[in-house]
Amino acid sequence: MATPQTNGDGRRPTTNTRHPTAPSVLTMNGHLAGSGKNLSAEDFEHGVQIIDQDKHFNENLPAYLQFGGIIRAGFNYHLISVFGSQSTGKSTLLNYLFGTDFGVMNEQERRQTTKGIWMSKNRKEHAQESHRMAENILVMDVEGTDGRERGEDQDFERKSALFALATSEVLIVNIWEHQVGLYQGANMGLLKTVFEVNLQLFLKDSKNIPRSLLFFVIRDHLGTTPLANLRETLIQDLQRIWSGLSKPPGLEKSQIGDYFDFAFVALPHKILQPEKFEQEVQRLGTRFREGYKDPKRAGLIDEDAEPILLPQYHRRIPADGFPMYAAGIWEQIDSNKDLDLPTQQELLAQFRCDEIMKEVLVPFDEVVAPLEALQAEATAAGRPSMIAELGKKMAGARSASLAAFEEEASRYHKGVFKRKQTELSEKVDGRLKTLFQNQMTAAHKTGINDFSEAVTTAVKAGQKKGGNYDFYKIVQTEKERALKKFEADAQGSLVAETPWSDYKQQLKLYRKELDEVSARLRREEMRRLATRSERWVKQRLDESIGLEFNKLGSGRAGSGAPAEGTPPATEKDIWDRIWNAFTDTVSHAEQRFTQRAQSFDASPDEVEVGLWRLRRKSWAALRGKLDEEMMEGNLLLKLRENFEDKFRYDDDGVPRLWRPTDDIEGVYTRARESTLELIPLLSRFKVSGTSAAPPLDAWIGEAPGNVTAADEEDLQPIGGLDEEEGKTLEDEMTILSDAKAQDLSARFKKTADGVYVEAKRSAIGGVTQVPLYFYGLLLALGWNEIVTGESTFTPVYHNGGNSNDGDKSFLGEGGSLCLKPTFVDTITVLRNPIYFILLILLAIAAYVTYTLNLWGPMLRMTNAASTQGVEIFREKLREFLESSETGRQAIGMSAKHGDVRLEDLRSNGAGRRVKKEEEEVVEEI
Repeated sequence: MATPQTNGDGRRPTTNTRHPTAPSVLTMNGHLAGSGKNLSAEDFEHGVQIIDQDKHFNENLPAYLQFGGIIRAGFNYHLISVFGSQSTGKSTLLNYLFGTDFGVMNEQERRQTTKGIWMSKNRKEHAQESHRMAENILVMDVEGTDGRERGEDQDFERKSALFALATSEVLIVNIWEHQVGLYQGANMGLLKTVFEVNLQLFLKDSKNIPRSLLFFVIRDHLGTTPLANLRETLIQDLQRIWSGLSKPPGLEKSQIGDYFDFAFVALPHKILQPEKFEQEVQRLGTRFREGYKDPKRAGLIDEDAEPILLPQYHRRIPADGFPMYAAGIWEQIDSNKDLDLPTQQELLAQFRCDEIMKEVLVPFDEVVAPLEALQAEATAAGRPSMIAELGKKMAGARSASLAAFEEEASRYHKGVFKRKQTELSEKVDGRLKTLFQNQMTAAHKTGINDFSEAVTTAVKAGQKKGGNYDFYKIVQTEKERALKKFEADAQGSLVAETPWSDYKQQLKLYRKELDEVSARLRREEMRRLATRSERWVKQRLDESIGLEFNKLGSGRAGSGAPAEGTPPATEKDIWDRIWNAFTDTVSHAEQRFTQRAQSFDASPDEVEVGLWRLRRKSWAALRGKLDEEMMEGNLLLKLRENFEDKFRYDDDGVPRLWRPTDDIEGVYTRARESTLELIPLLSRFKVSGTSAAPPLDAWIGEAPGNVTAADEEDLQPIGGLDEEEGKTLEDEMTILSDAKAQDLSARFKKTADGVYVEAKRSAIGGVTQVPLYFYGLLLALGWNEIVTGESTFTPVYHNGGNSNDGDKSFLGEGGSLCLKPTFVDTITVLRNPIYFILLILLAIAAYVTYTLNLWGPMLRMTNAASTQGVEIFREKLREFLESSETGRQAIGMSAKHGDVRLEDLRSNGAGRRVKKEEEEVVEEI
């Protein structure tokens, strides 16, 4: 950096400039200063021109920040800009404040010095402690406004001022004292435009509103007007222009104080008061340090000495990202139309070009509008359709409209014409591009639908012919046909010399979706293959598992009841046979599935998923078959059949005929216990070799890594594999619960007891004998002949073996009395229903007596009554014999044989012997 000249007293001369004019490296070969490749630190001696006078952004800004040691500073940097009219000493102020080397104006020439926007790093940050500034301060020197070089072209002024406002923490507004209160002189019109566009571009959608400090530096202040009055005038002017802004929706009530803070400082005249000017500038420089504004201390301290680099002003953009951020801001500002205020020629050209554009678009609409309506109608109906010769129609409409516009509008301002021509081209191409894209979308959807239907039709035709079809060949043939048709449709829709007439991307997407549809159709075909395989496995398992369970029931001749209680081989290894049959069946199904899937060109992952699903589905089919066979009714029937085969058949399979001498109880016990052993055996699915559940988890295997949710949604959970179900492998292998097994055992025992009772009854019923009830029936039928007049007692006199039928006495000489009953034929009883009714009533009475347990009391009463009746009968008979002549003779004869007369016996006290003899006589009678 050049050393400034000084007088002998150490002060700078007042008439000479302190800094040189714009450096000679301002531009080189038409490029930005500091542009090019392989730059060094010397190339950035005077800073870097980040935006030149032609609005080009310098891509070497990161290199300057790298050489300045700021690129790694993170958030520890600050950006300050200066804004003001041309030739007001902006660059001079920055050079004094920050030690920069910006070019300054030569007072003798009064011409523009700073062109574009320059940036330099503060070179006074390492000054003495009392004058220390913040680290890494970047200073932007903005081209002055209202310069004669640009004249009426104020476009760059607005854009550069807006760029400085949008990126800087502090915007120094350099203004002369005599400009305060003026509208144009104080740049109020420019500030209004900048504020308005800043509000539209950067503040309307901001969630965190960034604040900036407008630091007004009033130059050549003579002190006539106090600084407070100048401050009040400027604030009123700013508030007035803010109230007149066109604000975006939602910000109509916003105030300028919502976005900006204000600070004011007055500096003496640099030429008339150079020493005081330098002192005030030096004092002002001490305020460019970091600080914090305490609202509680506002008004209590001297704010003119407070720091101005506050945290709320920082944009929070890291230093290494600032170049990209600044480039984006400038691109957004440069492309904004609100800052472009055209000249009169441009206004005329804009008006006429707009009119011509409307005219040429009328015939264009006549061609394009019906095409757009046709596509919109097809889209609304959900059936996309192709428009024939669309490319030819669009190309004709486009070329006609562009040619007509060029013919009529090319005579006007070239810049406006080119811009409007581009605008017309964009409008036309935008609508044509929409037609082209819709046409491609229709071709896409139609081709996909046709492809899917063609493959499905070919597969169905192959299935009707017996299933001998090559799915992969069908897919490849239809895919090639679909691609050719799509390319032909796309070629017929192109418009030459248009950037969007390229269907490579659409073709790529179309090919990709064809592959996706092919994969989906292949998955569906494999799903159908899997369904057929599962159906085949289920059918085979129904046969084989049903046969194994049928062996537990009937049809096993020669089994018999095991004498040792050991179950036969057909029972104890039933689970081994079921597991082997199951694994063999599924293994065969897997081979068939794999061979068929390879003909579909299925990937190994798809085959792996299909086999995994097949194993899970097969286990579900087996478990369903087991649950069906182990239903309570089916299992109880098989247990009964098993028991009856062991109980009713001998070891040779011959049916047993039970005899009373057979060991029915022993055979029954062994058969029942042998059958009961089946219940715990069937309750758990376990192989006999290990007495544990088969390795179902290892046999099925873990889920492949490419299994989707759709592959698992129709699978039943399996204990030991699906942990979220909370079931273990032991739970999965439990066929019958303990409670159900106990209930089944109890019910089976009752069934077995019935079979035993039946066998026992058949053995007892084989003995030939007269039933006891027959004697009771005989007594009932012959009772009438016994006790009624139909029976007669014919006395027979026995006297030495001779009988006298004509004698009418009961006792003959030397004989004994006999009674001979005579019965009527029982056929008369059978022919009379009254006897049967009486018999039925007697039977009912006997049953009721038995049921009420009254036989004991009745027998005791009968015995007592019969004993009393016998005593009374004996008394009456004795009286009868004593009163009857015949009776006395009989008594006498009886006494004579005993050589003792009845009276003598009574008189000599032998009453007991006589009484006994009388009883014997009565018994004989």
